[in-house]
Parts: sequence; C-alpha cells; structure tokens
Amino acid sequence: MKWRIIFLPAFLVAFSAFSQKAAVNASQLSRPKLLVGLVIDQMRWDFLYRYYERYGTGGFKRMLNDGFSCENTQITYIPTYTACGHASLYTGSVPSINGIAGNDWIEQSSGKSMYCTEDSTVNSVGTTSTAGKMSPRNLLTSTVADELKLATNFRSKVLGISLKDRGGILPAGHSADAAYWFDDLTGNWITSTYYRANLPAWVEKFNNQKLADKYIKFKWNTLYPADTYKQSSADNSSRYEGKFKNEQAPVFPHDIAASRTDNYSILRYTPFANTFTLDFAKTAILDEKLGKGDVTDFLAVSLSSTDYLGHQFGPNSVEVEDMYLRLDKDIADFLNYLDNAVGKGQYTIFLSADHGAAHNPNFLNDHKIPGGVWNGTSNSTRGLDELNGVLAKKYGGDKLIRALSNYQVHFNYPLISDKNIDINQVKKDVIAYFKNQKSVSYVVDLKNIANEPIPEVLKSRIVNGYNEKRSGEIQIILNAGYYQGYGIEITGTTHGTWNPYDTHIPLLFMGWGIKQGKTHRFTSMADVASTLSALLRIQEPNGNIGLPITEVLK
Repeated sequence: MKWRIIFLPAFLVAFSAFSQKAAVNASQLSRPKLLVGLVIDQMRWDFLYRYYERYGTGGFKRMLNDGFSCENTQITYIPTYTACGHASLYTGSVPSINGIAGNDWIEQSSGKSMYCTEDSTVNSVGTTSTAGKMSPRNLLTSTVADELKLATNFRSKVLGISLKDRGGILPAGHSADAAYWFDDLTGNWITSTYYRANLPAWVEKFNNQKLADKYIKFKWNTLYPADTYKQSSADNSSRYEGKFKNEQAPVFPHDIAASRTDNYSILRYTPFANTFTLDFAKTAILDEKLGKGDVTDFLAVSLSSTDYLGHQFGPNSVEVEDMYLRLDKDIADFLNYLDNAVGKGQYTIFLSADHGAAHNPNFLNDHKIPGGVWNGTSNSTRGLDELNGVLAKKYGGDKLIRALSNYQVHFNYPLISDKNIDINQVKKDVIAYFKNQKSVSYVVDLKNIANEPIPEVLKSRIVNGYNEKRSGEIQIILNAGYYQGYGIEITGTTHGTWNPYDTHIPLLFMGWGIKQGKTHRFTSMADVASTLSALLRIQEPNGNIGLPITEVLK
C-alpha cells in the first residue's frame, strides 16, 4: 500500500509531462526543410529510359528507384513552349488562366508584341545590358512558392535559378526573395530591381570566379568512346543536325572557344552550363542557408542547356545523348549535396520538364515515317505576307493579319473595324486558306470552338491554351510529325504542338513525404502544384485547376 501511495503521484507527474510534450509535438506542423523543383528544359519522357542502361545509380535511377514516378504525365494545353510549361508546373494552371500564352504573344488590345517576363519598369542588376529588365508581372496567378510564402507569413525563402530568365522568374513567383539568370554579355548571374537593388555578396563572389570563361575553354568530347553511343544516329548526321559556328561538320570534338562570338551565349549550348547552373544552386543553398530555418524554403532550378542543344542537334544526336549522360552525373552530385547540406530525408525534390521535342522531319522521312516542316507560322514571304496579300486583293486593306505566332492567327482589329470589314467573313477566308495546305489537320475558330468537328481531347487543349487577351483567334493544328520551320534541309528540332513527343513529360518525386513507386494513370502537368500544396499542407495556387496525385504522398 505504501508503495502504491509513493508511486502513483510520481506516475501522474510523469504522465502529465509526457502528455504536455506530446501535445507540443502534435502542434508542430511537419514539413520538409527544403522543397526543390528541378525542371529539365525539353526533356522528353522517354529519355528516362532511352539511356537508362547508361545512367549511373545516383541520378535519374535514384529518383526512379527511391522516389515516385508518374509515367503518364501530359501537358493539357497548346502551345507547348518554355514559359507556358514553367508557369503551368508551378501555378497548377493553364495559359487561359495564368496568362502565359507563349514565350511571347500579341497583346490583343494594342497589337504590341510582349515577351513573357519583360518589364520596362525595372532595371538590370549585375549587368549594363537590358537582360535584367524582367519580372513576373505578366503572370496572372500565384505559384506554389507564393502560397508557401503566404502560409508562413513570408518567413520561407524562395529562390529561382535558370540560364533563361523565364525559367527562373516564373516558377519563383511574385513574392520570391530573388530570381537569377544568365547574362550573355558578362557571363554572370544577374537579377532585376524587382527583387533587389544590388547582387548579394555571395553572388558577386560566385561571379568573380569567372567560371563561364573556364567552361568556354573546354573542348567537348564524348564522355565515353564514341562507338558506344548506340542510341543515337551516326555522329556526322549533317542532314539532321546543326553545327556550331566555325565548324566544318556537327561532329565531336567540339571546340567551344572557336565557336564563340563576342559574348558568352555559346556556353548555353554545352553540357557544362548544366554543371555551372547546379554549382550556382549549391552555392545559393549554402549562402542563403536554405533548409536551415524553422520553416520550409523553396528552390526552383531550371536546366536550360538541354533545350538549346536539342534545338540545334535534335533528339537522336550523339550530342544530346552525351549531354544526358553528363547531366545524370550532375544530378547525382546535386542530390548528394542536398543529402549533406540539408539532410537525407529532410528535403523533397521533384523533377519534370516544360515540354518535349519532335524528331527531326528529315530523320523521320529517311525512316519512312511521315513528317515535315510548315512555313506558314511566322513573318515569312510564304506565310504572313502571302496571306495578307490574298486578303488585300479581296478587301483592299493592307495587313489585316498582325501576326502568325504560336500556331495562331492574330487579326488587326482596328484596321478591320476602320474599313468596316466583316470579321467573320475574313475568318472564313483565313480558315479556307490554311485548310488547303496539306500539312494542316485542323483550322479552328476559337470563338466557335464548341461547334468545331475536332476530337474532344484536342478541343480541351486548345481551350486551355487560349487567353482571349493574349492569343490569336484562329488555331492551326498540323499533321503529326510536322512543325514550324523553313526549307527542306532543316536541322535540329523544335516543339509547340499537342502531340505526345511534345506533351508527354517526366514527373518524379523523391524525399520527405514521398512514397516509393509509380503510376501509369493519366496525370497532368497542372497536378504538380496541387500535389506540392498537399504535401506542404498549404492552399493551392489561386488559379489552380490540378488535383493532388495522392499515390505520391505518404
């Protein structure tokens, strides 16, 4: 009895202390220390497996095997361009809502051409060039990074990093602490006065290393013996590949310095620029102390060299294969850095792409697969000028069409109104003009799309990409395997269409709060922001239309 009398009060005190501690722990919201977005510009989904046997264990394979892969992630709008993709991934939205209707577009109210991140009200920071006159002000909705800022009363740090201004600015959102991008004039990382008046000391220190000069001096040879690149066309495939300036043929080794012009732009086309970008990202993590606070921080990184090189050489080149094999090593090194700097299992990372890329049409034709180029989508003699000439003969008005861009027709509304021309009749004539072209599948009146006889899946993607204030009024859909280009001997590749080679993208999640596994069900690019919001337990972006991919989350 005496033992019970002594023990019971002690037990009650201990139990009370345990309960209070449990209550405190239960009140602490569990989140990763750092969220990292890694977007590989122009990465087709099949590149995960095309070079799988040649990847090491620490890069793409680590994310595939340790993380969760959404194997059937699709872009659900057109046109499929860089700015649109980055905006959609981080806003959970589509161009119709977030306003990023292309890399550039026509403001329908004024007829002015607008670049996606241009901002005349800000100035460059870190350069005397105009490359820094950029901001996210053209983005009409919030990003998941903005919502993280709101959820933590702006205590979270958010940074965006990319060679391309749009690749760093749009993901980081409106309230980011900073976004940094590459300046061709100086070879430095720069920003704009939208974010800050001066570069922080750590950026100045990084720039002072003059790493761009170091990388440009490299001669780019294959990582492995040239005869082992079995997943690519022969190295000297000049019918499919563009060559560097001052080169006789598009073959290894590439003398980067010899191809340089009067600035640092050549670096963008090399695998060393991916290393350069990730080195800058690692420095940002260290010096900004990302993942070291009591709230989650956000780092959005976009690797752009895959896009520059893909455009020049095409997806079947040894150059692209070699870049991805090198990139795999860079990603492995970056993941190891995160393990050490933030803590393994303490960060969450996702990897995706802004769009894919088509096969070169000459490559397709040489293998008896239909494909080709269409020259009616930009200001060429056989494109815009010819169409305006046809309309001028009938209506007498010069340049009734302002532009043919983003596979859309932009009308000169003031001129059409001044001449009292029936816009509906003009549209009928334009539709008839393009429908007669053999490489065109559909010509769609966007104001009458409900009545257009086209597949519903295409109708949905067209509507999602149509922003009335920034898009043209007629959408042109080309035959599969066709894209905008000029001439017969076109080299390299591009993107922008609805087809799977442009819209089927990788989507991998790994780290804190992520299950191991994969799904083959349909998922949308717009689902990424919603999934991240669910992971972080924050409100999804204010233009979000995506749904959480619940299989991903623990």
